[in-house]
Amino acid sequence: MDHLNPPYGGELSELLLSPAAAAEVKAASIEFPSIALSLRAQCDLELLLNGSFSPLRGFMGRRDYDSVLREMRLADHTLWPLPIALSVTPRQAEKLAVGQTLALREPEGAMLAALHVEDLWEPDRKAEAELAFGTQDIAHPSVRPLLQGEERVYVGGPMQGLQLPAHYDFTQHRYTPAELRHEFARRGWRSVAAFQTRNPLHRAHKEMTMRAASEVGAHLLLNPVVGMTKPGDIDHYTRVRCYEAIAQHYPPEMMMLALLDLAMRMGGPREAVLHAIIRKNHGCSHLIVGRDHAGPGNDSTGKPFYGPYAAQEMVARHEEELGIRMIPFQEMVYVRERAQYMPINEVPAGEEVLNISGTELRRRLREGLEIPEWFSYPNVVEELRRAYPGKAQQGITIFFTGLSGAGKSTVANVLLSKFLEIGGRPVTLLDGDIVRQNLSSELGFSREHRDLNILRIGYVASEITKNRGIAICAPIAPYAATRHKVRELIGAYGAFVEVYVSTPLEVCEGRDRKGLYAKARAGLIAEFTGISDPYEPPQNAEITLDTTNTAPDEAAQEILLYLERAGYLA
Repeated sequence: MDHLNPPYGGELSELLLSPAAAAEVKAASIEFPSIALSLRAQCDLELLLNGSFSPLRGFMGRRDYDSVLREMRLADHTLWPLPIALSVTPRQAEKLAVGQTLALREPEGAMLAALHVEDLWEPDRKAEAELAFGTQDIAHPSVRPLLQGEERVYVGGPMQGLQLPAHYDFTQHRYTPAELRHEFARRGWRSVAAFQTRNPLHRAHKEMTMRAASEVGAHLLLNPVVGMTKPGDIDHYTRVRCYEAIAQHYPPEMMMLALLDLAMRMGGPREAVLHAIIRKNHGCSHLIVGRDHAGPGNDSTGKPFYGPYAAQEMVARHEEELGIRMIPFQEMVYVRERAQYMPINEVPAGEEVLNISGTELRRRLREGLEIPEWFSYPNVVEELRRAYPGKAQQGITIFFTGLSGAGKSTVANVLLSKFLEIGGRPVTLLDGDIVRQNLSSELGFSREHRDLNILRIGYVASEITKNRGIAICAPIAPYAATRHKVRELIGAYGAFVEVYVSTPLEVCEGRDRKGLYAKARAGLIAEFTGISDPYEPPQNAEITLDTTNTAPDEAAQEILLYLERAGYLA
């Protein structure tokens, strides 16, 4: 054991109050303003309260925030790579003031913590994107919400914790840092190598983690993220079942599984440093850092956001200060001639290597194609197939968008009839007017209310899709950013097919069965899409229809043909 790695980490920040003190704060909270935390904020809060983010004692104030962005250090010069900030909407911020105590609640209303407001400011979000993530490209999964989100004000200050967020899934694998340190001590593990992942593990990962741990004589902590990961990732329930399946293939007593409720930023090199700090707080002596660690993939031009080994280089530069050793690892590939896995840089010249990318794996799952045993264990593949059936068994959302009078509702109704005629799946039509009457009757037509209406439609459609039904949505949905949020929400559960009904404004206005365009031209309707409020056409819709000279049944048939060609209809 070297001097950098005393067993079971250093001092943890204790933010959870005793039951008696928590009861006092809760009793006083009736006078506090309060907010319901987003999923990201709730993940951050949990890691603040349980000590994973030690030495932080609350959401960052402005001095720490500025210093972290520019120098990767807190104001007291402690190494820290990324902001841990609580963001609120301007409307929420209007009710807050420095010196107040803010009650932080989970969405169901239970109070989790009290934040003593020391700073309240509106950051330069473009500068944050550039400094924290090295880009302002909204293809980056953390940059898009940062630049386009409504939570534009930051609140900072120390916290008192009342309780941790409740989790009812996989409780046997959930540990606080203190509990994990205790478990290592109970098992007699003095060297522990942590492996961070947000994907299912296959044979290459198992071989890599075994080699990495063996190189340094350590036991292995499989420490997957089950908070927020990259949009489109496999859900954590499926992944944990896969981790439980692959655990059976490790030697007895070599590894353990512990879940981490982290909200990833996909920040590449800076995030790798954060991962090292978290694992040091968990009592680990080593962190395995592989190729493109915490990378979000490619930017909008098709180039990787970060270099393949930039994360390893960043952690190596700070390894002494971090106090946790890095185990760098190359990509593992299967060598056909040797029938074994090897690091790619050790493969002899001329020997054939095999690999299956994540994209190719998902394609094979969707198409019901073979996944070879050299790539993954059968019990892992079985779990993936349970969660991700072939296209013909997946749920589908068909999302129409276009101007009023473009023909969305008419085509959607024809499509509904066609699906009911085919049978085999439950089908629900979420027409714009019907949703307004039954789900959003209290909403007006401001941009905020229009967005809320579309997000409600998206939520209902996601639940239908998740349960392998068909949702047909036919709102106007004029704003591209909101449509993108709905696509991301639904895409996690099944197919999202955007149908842009591109019928020109003059044709829509000529139809005007409800007389709405005439009223808008006369100034009797404010913020009317296409007249006094903009419509942002989709740039990459799966289907574009102009109903000027196309009959509704022909348009519906075009959609059905697309779904058949794509494999969504058996």
